[in-house]
Amino acid sequence: MPRSHSPVVTRHRRNKYLKAAKGFYGGKNSLYRSARETVEKGMTYNYRDRRARRREFRSLWIVRINAAAHMFGMNYSSLINGLKQKDIDINRKMLAELAVHDLQAFEQLVNTVKA
Repeated sequence: MPRSHSPVVTRHRRNKYLKAAKGFYGGKNSLYRSARETVEKGMTYNYRDRRARRREFRSLWIVRINAAAHMFGMNYSSLINGLKQKDIDINRKMLAELAVHDLQAFEQLVNTVKA
């Protein structure tokens, strides 16, 4: 029985990796094996860092909320606890936006928690 092979499928698969490796330095953009290894490693980093980005943004929001809360004589944990007790349902992203762009609205929230 003759050997079965499909050069068209193989070429398409290889070109997919080479297209993804466009712009890489040296042989990593033109040699199939180097390109495949680099692209697969990059995909791994990409997957990992999409999750890390969410953690980093949450940390940033918490720092911004804490800084703004300190301006009004309160700390982050007291503010979040007070918001939960008052049944004010606002997420950290929106709190951070208020702290940066609308300080008066943030001050009203802090005063509501203090009352």
